[in-house]
Order: sequence, then structure tokens, then C-alpha cells
Amino acid sequence: LSLLECPAWLWLLLSLLSLPLGLPVLGAPPRLICDSRVLERYLLEAKEAENITTGCAEHCSLNENITVPDTKVNFYAWKRMEVRQQAVEVWQGLALLSEAVLRGQALLVNSSQPWEPLQLHVDKAVSGLRSLTTLLRALGAQKEAISPPDAASAAPLRTITADTFRKLFRVYSNFLRGKLKLYTGEACRTGDR
Repeated sequence: LSLLECPAWLWLLLSLLSLPLGLPVLGAPPRLICDSRVLERYLLEAKEAENITTGCAEHCSLNENITVPDTKVNFYAWKRMEVRQQAVEVWQGLALLSEAVLRGQALLVNSSQPWEPLQLHVDKAVSGLRSLTTLLRALGAQKEAISPPDAASAAPLRTITADTFRKLFRVYSNFLRGKLKLYTGEACRTGDR
């Protein structure tokens, strides 16, 4: 297998292995999230997690309301936003979603009989959100989100609550398909200019 024939998942793995050390991976695309196949993998995992909870009642209650980002997108307003403003909204949403999934994971672990298929998908979601955070950081989303040009005018993040894993995974899936995909598409386009 030559260096140029490596599949996208291998590049992702190699990139993630080098991040804690701060070492560049030779030949790895610096903006891996701009490869649509990478984001599609996370979208597929999110959809699978959502589907596993269809018809699940007994094992799928969170037993509390967890705050998650509102995934509704006003496309008219979104297109008028600067990429920097989009980065703020996506970064804040991803942080809140990560906290929510970690809280769901803790609740599941502390339950009397965790359902194994659900546990597997919650663990995958935690891992996927960590990887997406790393990929967005490489794209520069964190820098843009930390120092927006006009922080005083930034709108607060809209939120909703989830009381079941089904709703939590639906929000996860919708967030990736909506705001995250819109932002990365625009950030990758503007970065290529």
C-alpha cells in the first residue's frame, strides 16, 4: 500500500495519533474535515445511533433533561453570517453537545442494567465528538470562536432539552447534517481561495 493509496480513515487515524504530540503527519491533508468522506463517516455513525433507539422505551430514558443545542437552521440568516460567526455557533454547539453526550454516558453507566447496544453507540458518539472537535480545531474553528470580531453582538446559543437517548441522538445527527456540514463546507471553500 503506497502512501498515496491510503484510505481516508487511515489518514484520520494517523493524524489523530500525532495530535497529542504536536507532530505533523507527513503527507496527511492539513484540512482533513474538508474531505466529504470524513464527515460522512461521522454522519453515518450518528444516524446509526439514532436508529438503534427506534422503538426503545425501557432502556432509552435519560431520567433527566439534558440541555442540547437547537439544531434548527434559518438558511437565509446562515448564508448572511460571516464564517467567523458560523464558527462561533458551531463551536459552542459542539461543546454543548459533547457535554450532553458525556452526561448521557455517565447516566447510562450508573444505571442498574445498561443496554449494551446503546452503550456502544454512546461510546462511539463520545469518541466521534472528540475527533470532530480535533478536526475543527485543525480547520481553525476554535480560534475564530474564541475571538469573534464583535463578541458583544454574538447571539446566545439557542438550546432545547433531551429526555431520551433517541432525542439526544437525533440532535447529534441533525447537528452534524446541519450546522456542522454547512460550516465546514463554507470554511473549506473560503480557505481554498
